[in-house]
Amino acid sequence: MTGIGQGRQGRNRPDGSAVALSEAYDTALLDLDGVVYAGGLAIPYAVEALGTARAGGMHLAYVTNNALRTPDAVAAHLTELGIPAEPGDVITSAQAVARLIADELPPGSRVLLIGGEGLRVALRERGLVPVESADDDPAAVVQGYGGPELPWGRFAEASYAVARGLPWYASNTDLTIPGARGIGPGNGAAVEVVRIATGAEPKVAGKPLPPMHRETVLRTGARRPLVVGDRMDTDIEGAFNGGVDSLLVLTGVTDVAGLLAAVPEHRPTYVSADLRGLLVAQPEVVATAGAEGAFRCGGWTASVSGGALVVEAVGEAGEIGEAAGGALDPLDGVRALCAVAWTAAGAGACGLDAGKALGRLGLA
Repeated sequence: MTGIGQGRQGRNRPDGSAVALSEAYDTALLDLDGVVYAGGLAIPYAVEALGTARAGGMHLAYVTNNALRTPDAVAAHLTELGIPAEPGDVITSAQAVARLIADELPPGSRVLLIGGEGLRVALRERGLVPVESADDDPAAVVQGYGGPELPWGRFAEASYAVARGLPWYASNTDLTIPGARGIGPGNGAAVEVVRIATGAEPKVAGKPLPPMHRETVLRTGARRPLVVGDRMDTDIEGAFNGGVDSLLVLTGVTDVAGLLAAVPEHRPTYVSADLRGLLVAQPEVVATAGAEGAFRCGGWTASVSGGALVVEAVGEAGEIGEAAGGALDPLDGVRALCAVAWTAAGAGACGLDAGKALGRLGLA
């Protein structure tokens, strides 16, 4: 583990950790959709992994850009899934945007609400008055995820108010949200509707922006936090902006090809297939002696050849072949490929072809 400083400069490889991440960090700041559950159902291994991490002394906090549900409802849902949680363990973008509005408007201000119950409760918690119509004399407009049943007319209502010059706030701008049946449109897609209609730009509170990090720090008091998420453009970038370490899990919207092409602010400290990564040490990624731009992790080496990323298994004596002692972990190959791709990309995004390398790992 190299600590939080390197992340501000943009890392060129995933870090290793000699001890389990649940021992190295005091608090896990966990995203929910695509990390703990999808479409309301627990993601495989999440319940068991989080239970083990908690039993070992790690504090678990759930930090979500989904503004639809209240912390009480989220905590109850987690508990039903077998993950005991209290409302105080849940931090939402609804809470962050409500604090942002309350900092800028007088107490008792009316706010046109475009979203669900989680946003309504958060506004009231901050002494604001949610209203339903642009004709209810609101002082501002706030937009948060309202679920798939949110009527189209709510976007029109927001557009009318924003076009009149009212300040416009958004809980978050995630374009998509994972569900039980696949990836659906998120609040960011709904925000785009109003942006297109009005030409205006909202003030955004959720990850990866500072208001959400501020809300999380205020509510958790974490001293050595680890951000755990599935989205590079919110979870990982939010950790980068906050100067803290991060674990990307591949159970949500990010695939390996996207990870290899990550720009510096989207590169996680660690990578894991799922939340079981909290419970184990993380392997080191090391430069291969005598081979410029090549890296090794576990039983895999990665390099560049002919404008493409290449990954190969390395035998016990160093020759290419099958690893001694059984099957290799494809994720070690991914970590080695990340090092090659991120080093080659520098401050940009890697454009090297990864198709054959991912096929070699069984991930194409």
